[in-house]
Amino acid sequence: MEKNLIARKKSDLALGGGILLPKGFVFPCRLSRSTAGPGAGSASAVFAFEGSRVKKSVSYDTGEFKLRESGGKYSLYREGELFLEDVNIEPVVYHSPDQAFFNLDQRCIFNCAFCASPRLDKDITKNLTDEKIVNMVKKALDDGMRVDAVSLTSGVVESPQKTVDMFISCTESLRKSFPDIPIGLEPYVTSKNDIEKMKNAGATEIKLNVESPDPEIFRKVCPDLNLDSILLRLKEAVEVFGKGNVQSNIIYGLGESDETVLNMAEKLSAMGVIPVLRALRTGGASNESLEAAVGKPEPVTTERAMRLTLKQKEIMKKYGLSSADCLTMCNKCGCCDLVPFVDL
Repeated sequence: MEKNLIARKKSDLALGGGILLPKGFVFPCRLSRSTAGPGAGSASAVFAFEGSRVKKSVSYDTGEFKLRESGGKYSLYREGELFLEDVNIEPVVYHSPDQAFFNLDQRCIFNCAFCASPRLDKDITKNLTDEKIVNMVKKALDDGMRVDAVSLTSGVVESPQKTVDMFISCTESLRKSFPDIPIGLEPYVTSKNDIEKMKNAGATEIKLNVESPDPEIFRKVCPDLNLDSILLRLKEAVEVFGKGNVQSNIIYGLGESDETVLNMAEKLSAMGVIPVLRALRTGGASNESLEAAVGKPEPVTTERAMRLTLKQKEIMKKYGLSSADCLTMCNKCGCCDLVPFVDL
């Protein structure tokens, strides 16, 4: 299959609805139950084809795509038509294939309108400790699973400093037990000192998210945060971690223009930060808060995702950056969005 067609199929699948399972279907590997990211709160599985992979929610009751099994082979259909003839179901380590990705705590003192994590049922929290996370990674390795990276994210619990301390403690424990595995962190930080402590604890890469690239939309969807402060922290993060070792999510689909998205991608790239374009997913636990903040968003189309990713790639090339070089977190996983230099 031609590369652009593969990317289009991946985007259609990633941006589309869930997958309907055949009655009585038994997965060949355990399902993932996410507490962060686009699939937060749902059971999901990773479907791979032609070198691409997409993590999708699955259900025995409803779905835009339908999984079919024949002779031990899997295919996907949409509206009765064959969508993908040959797909594989890939195991996840924790949340991600080939990567142990943990959400330290889903609770958050901030009220970002698009985020589902703090709106999930409280009993979905796994009560993770440093010791438990280390043991979970050890078990995955003992079970023969491929673990290329360990990544940590979290809501901000009680205070930014308490959460920073959680990241540092867990990173130190992981680095002591796994000296050679890359560790990626996705924290909220308030000072360069926080960033330096995370680097010294053993982190390989860090992601500090600008969220919306549009200042006016940012104020509506992240009323407790400050975009200028995040940009300053990103500049400091590059000073500490180095060019290409810092990432930042740009969420699009909240009503911003393509120009605004690409201007932010250029601003970040010029700083040495790898921009990560994340298409907004609507529905679910954050739907009500999102519509209250910005109205009902227009769904992101595959055409827009392809267009922005190709332009993002051009921008990153200009500054000597590549998403394919990322060792941890979303670009390493590649299950939710198009990744420049990998998918396109």
